[in-house]
Amino acid sequence: MSRVRGYARVIRVLWVIALGLTIAGAFGLMERFKIGDSMARRQRWSRWFMARLTAALPFRVTVTGELPREPMLWVSNHVSWTDIPLLGMLSPLSFLSKAEVRTWPVAGWLALKAGTLFIRRGSGDSRLIQRQMTQHLQKHDGLMIFPEGTTSDGRSLRTFHGRLLSSAIDAGVPLQPVAIRYLRDGKPCPIAPFIGDDDLLSHLRRLFANEQGDVHIQLLKPIVSENQERAALAFQAQQAVQLALFGEVAQVREPRSARAA
Repeated sequence: MSRVRGYARVIRVLWVIALGLTIAGAFGLMERFKIGDSMARRQRWSRWFMARLTAALPFRVTVTGELPREPMLWVSNHVSWTDIPLLGMLSPLSFLSKAEVRTWPVAGWLALKAGTLFIRRGSGDSRLIQRQMTQHLQKHDGLMIFPEGTTSDGRSLRTFHGRLLSSAIDAGVPLQPVAIRYLRDGKPCPIAPFIGDDDLLSHLRRLFANEQGDVHIQLLKPIVSENQERAALAFQAQQAVQLALFGEVAQVREPRSARAA
């Protein structure tokens, strides 16, 4: 029976992806002929698609906190590729993703059509991405980044890098910190993390071979970026997420700019 359930879940995900491809194809045609295409419309479509993809995944989702009423730069800890649909269903958002995702079959093309910004590690294009992020936020379009720079196993939090948080300062928008936690039987889920040399297909098979897990998403108090420095912003966001996830602040040295404030 569990195997049949697993197959049914896979079929449901494939159906949602096929639907997403159809809609993304329509956006591609609109883009080509320059008719009625806009980032706001892409984000609304993306949110609709993410909600249906989330419903097809083997998770029970709990969301606490208030959704922001204005566009912000969202920052979250990063555990798995599933963070994207789980968070993307909450609000009209674009994402910043590593360039490798663009090469993923189907998923990479979907991400591109949804308005994802891609960045290559160590390629020197961070300033260009920062300008694009600032322009994106100035147009009142929400944006999500994962300032750890990579995924973790969910049992600890990596350092939040402040480099790209300058876009929030330049655009004059607050940060919306988010804490996402995957649990199974009340303990950190060993199946949900997407880390190391893991591949998407193998990860999907593991997820669907098991019963539903729990996901807790906490929308934390926004952090004002005005008159702040990026290192101080990163520190505040990391401490807020650390406290929400583990009930204690991280034992890291506070940046000088934050201590002097």
